[in-house]
Amino acid sequence: MSIDGKVALITGGARGIGLAIAQRLAADGASIALVDLSADQLADAENQLSQAGAKVCTITANVADRSQVFAAIDTAAEQLGGFDIMINNAGIAQVQPIAEITEDEMDKIHAVNVKGVLWGMQAAAARFKADGTRGKIISAASIAAHEGYPMLGAYCSTKFAVRSLTQSAAKEFAPDGITVNAYCPGVVGTDMWTEIDQRFAEVTGAKVGATFDEFVGSIALGRSQTPSDVANFVSWLAGPDSDYMTGQSVVIDGGMVYR
Repeated sequence: MSIDGKVALITGGARGIGLAIAQRLAADGASIALVDLSADQLADAENQLSQAGAKVCTITANVADRSQVFAAIDTAAEQLGGFDIMINNAGIAQVQPIAEITEDEMDKIHAVNVKGVLWGMQAAAARFKADGTRGKIISAASIAAHEGYPMLGAYCSTKFAVRSLTQSAAKEFAPDGITVNAYCPGVVGTDMWTEIDQRFAEVTGAKVGATFDEFVGSIALGRSQTPSDVANFVSWLAGPDSDYMTGQSVVIDGGMVYR
């Protein structure tokens, strides 16, 4: 499963799941390009990876801006000597009743979660084709790409969109040897879920922590997911053992949603 010598770019790579993916792919032998909005968090992540012996570069960029995504990939290829694996990991959450979602809120979450993934697919495929690389595009979906949840309607709509884009892109890019897949985590113990839980408390009156505990209580394996649980699966998607898989959005949630 080695990806030794490959170059992987991870959006939203400065913390949480993105950083865990970067750490795992670096341990697998890849050079790492981290893309995020926070220069300070990128610096901390770069320091962690460098101390572990990884070759890494960091790029401050907003994935909602198409030109910045294309530029980030070019920068990664130039600084790291190639480009092989695109991880569209960046994303944001939103907790809001369907009846109260505003136009601005809908635009914001789709700009990051849908457009950000689309620009990443476009930019990666363009670079792969130009370089003659049989690359891999791997995007963050969610169990919310397979099932709608109350209070998370806008978020779910973005993840269903990622699943659809994954299928369409896989069919379009297959003739060039480019595979396109997505990973669908469940309840991961990250800052995003802390924010989701807090927002549920504000909107529904639930106690802080109650929503998280309720979701975790439905997991067959009996615990919340760690970023490393996700990163281990992404490592497989990034490696040669997954070369015959494309167009799939695979649930990895400890047993919550069964597809």
